[in-house]
Amino acid sequence: MKTQRHMKAAVRRKRHVRKKAFGTPERPRLSVFRSNRNIYAQIIDDTAGVTLVATSTKAKELREQTSKAMNKEVAASVGEALAKKALDVGIKCVCFDRNRFKYHGRIKSLADAAREAGLVF
Repeated sequence: MKTQRHMKAAVRRKRHVRKKAFGTPERPRLSVFRSNRNIYAQIIDDTAGVTLVATSTKAKELREQTSKAMNKEVAASVGEALAKKALDVGIKCVCFDRNRFKYHGRIKSLADAAREAGLVF
């Protein structure tokens, strides 16, 4: 169970990252959240406060092809699916918001897969 001290530290880390990442209509923000079981990614226009594209391991097309295990390969498939959706909508450049998570493991594999699929950040 997380204590109040851990939660304060998480909020501080999140504010530190969000201070630098802001989504505009020309360059929206790719925000990533991971839990123990799932990983979520969405592209957000912060000026309008609108989510433009979103996907996760709970999405119907990804739920069928992923196993119960949450690993780097599953995160990479989420990043690839998000990039395909974004390119279909016409989004090519984004700024990456890793939220409060370190840029390694599942977060890094999602970002690398999104880059390989055509997103620029």
